[in-house]
Amino acid sequence: MTAVSPSPLHRLKSTGLVTQIIIGLIAGIVLAWLAPDLAKSTEFIGKVFVSALKAVAPILVFVLVMASIANHKHGQETHIRPILFLYLLGTFAAAVVAVIASTLFPSSLVLSTQDVAVTAPGGISEVLQSLALSVVDNPVRALMTGNFIGILAWAIGMGIAIRHAGQPTRTVLEDLSNGVTVIVRLVIRFAPLGIFGLVASTLATSGFSALLGYLHLLIVLIGCMLFVALVVNPLIVFWKLRRNPYPLVFTCLRESGITAFFTRSSAANIPVNLELSRRLGLHEDTYSVSIPLGATINMAGAAITITVLTLAAVHTLGIVVDIPTAVLLSVVAAVCACGASGVAGGSLLLIPLACSLFGIPSEIAMQVVAVGFIIGVLQDSAETALNSSTDVLFTAAACLGEEERARGAA
Repeated sequence: MTAVSPSPLHRLKSTGLVTQIIIGLIAGIVLAWLAPDLAKSTEFIGKVFVSALKAVAPILVFVLVMASIANHKHGQETHIRPILFLYLLGTFAAAVVAVIASTLFPSSLVLSTQDVAVTAPGGISEVLQSLALSVVDNPVRALMTGNFIGILAWAIGMGIAIRHAGQPTRTVLEDLSNGVTVIVRLVIRFAPLGIFGLVASTLATSGFSALLGYLHLLIVLIGCMLFVALVVNPLIVFWKLRRNPYPLVFTCLRESGITAFFTRSSAANIPVNLELSRRLGLHEDTYSVSIPLGATINMAGAAITITVLTLAAVHTLGIVVDIPTAVLLSVVAAVCACGASGVAGGSLLLIPLACSLFGIPSEIAMQVVAVGFIIGVLQDSAETALNSSTDVLFTAAACLGEEERARGAA
């Protein structure tokens, strides 16, 4: 009796999720090339996928963090402090890389009188005040607007309070967390279809002709991001783990970075990162807090964008930058990046803050923001891929490093 060979559809279903995403990526490119009009109609598929991720992320973070803290056992180490240190170190290192690259390969901009209808913060104090106000935001509004700082604050507070409740209450909360996780996994299973729609519609609608005029600027931006992803981050992970970091680096880039590249939103990629952290075997009490927190403050890509575009404006205007000012710019870019919104284009609105260090008026600074929006189809995608994949990378590095240190001490 001859065995029946499985159908192509069955083979596709049995392949891994990452392979399916790559197939969707290639199919989207081919469709945009062969039938651009048809490819434009797939935009709805991509929008549905991104909207589903954004819809499930706030309630997932709220329930998961609250359940993790409520059921946290006394004496368990969550490794949040080393993760925060890695977040800050990585963001500052990215800003330094951007300063060096912009000095070695200066970019020039064609600044026009184009107006951009956006409002930028007035200073670093305003960014920090905004972060503080986000912490005490109304919980319902925080869930509705995707304010993850506010969601985290309320989830932590509720989790601590429910720790004193009876076991049945904590069991119900854990069951609720498991239920939301099931929904998230279902949404993520549609990632290949969503990526297909995003790629096909983006290439068919935007193309890359508008980017050619800013090719040098894009090369500097994306070159810095690749250098941080493939050199700086691995060095940080090696310092933490004392072993070859690249298997972990490539896993995070492949399974988190690809999805983030096309969703262009760190917030939308939170469910993907939480699922990856679970599959990596990390402690739930740790990653349930560090992943949404990283989507807000771990912004190496944003620090690069702010620094490179600011120094491009500085070079265009013929302003001389000395070493102390360059160091100060790195610090300001890192602080500003921590206040960048976790949505597409969030870092661009913080460029005027960095420009103010050099006395560049807001009218010119907003023109630089306009340039950022023009190249955003690539810049923002690469930035989000770096930001989001680094959230998982540093969480895993800190967790594994601390666990190995504990075993060595034992």
